[in-house]
Amino acid sequence: MLVLLPPSETKRDGGEGAPLDLAALSHPTLLAQRSMLVDGLIALSEDATAAMRALKLGPRGEAEVERNRRLLETPTMAAFDRYTGVLFDALDFTRLEPAARAFAAESVVVHSALFGFVGALDPIPAYRLSHDSRMPGIRLRSHWRESLAELLDARPGVIVDLRSEGYAELGPLPNRHDAAFVRVVSVGPDGRRRSLNHFNKQAKGRFTRAFLEQRPDIGSVGELLEWAAGAGFTLERGARALGGGQRNELELVA
Repeated sequence: MLVLLPPSETKRDGGEGAPLDLAALSHPTLLAQRSMLVDGLIALSEDATAAMRALKLGPRGEAEVERNRRLLETPTMAAFDRYTGVLFDALDFTRLEPAARAFAAESVVVHSALFGFVGALDPIPAYRLSHDSRMPGIRLRSHWRESLAELLDARPGVIVDLRSEGYAELGPLPNRHDAAFVRVVSVGPDGRRRSLNHFNKQAKGRFTRAFLEQRPDIGSVGELLEWAAGAGFTLERGARALGGGQRNELELVA
């Protein structure tokens, strides 16, 4: 089973790894696209005002621009150690045992606007680029959509998409029954289900951590639902199903 995660806007500084080597990242077929974006982001960062506007940063965003300007100079660390924020705090990757971290490298990726699909242990620097950033001469949707969709289509087995809608647009799931987009919802007193924001990310982090700790062998969406129930999660088939151009969806009740 493959789990897709969104990235975090916030990232840890520092690291002990060598500077960025794009050839060392997983999914090497993305090398040319990564190189183009890295070069473009560094060039954009020479003009702090233009960069802050393109990245939709506030007046205190110059530190983020400086991160981007020095992308090829600063140290790296494992991607899932680099990302912070609600989801990654709940995942708490730095405290996972070595076997769980190794399993994550095989079964979980984060969807980076800069690097495409990044493996859990891929060495990356701190950076700032979001799915809705406006890179001069590059539309992120058209830059990534086809190649990432092809990677997902070639991946056998169950795919669980925990990305946000913005990132899901940059690399859509294949149209098959074992690939599903997950919505995090709450159930109100009236029985109505509503999408969540803050607790959305927390639930995704907890779900991914349980998956990495238990390392189940899941061969179908039905087996995924059974495992989730045993692990203490309410994961159910959503109202949308394949057909009519709609994707397969599951609902995680938080």
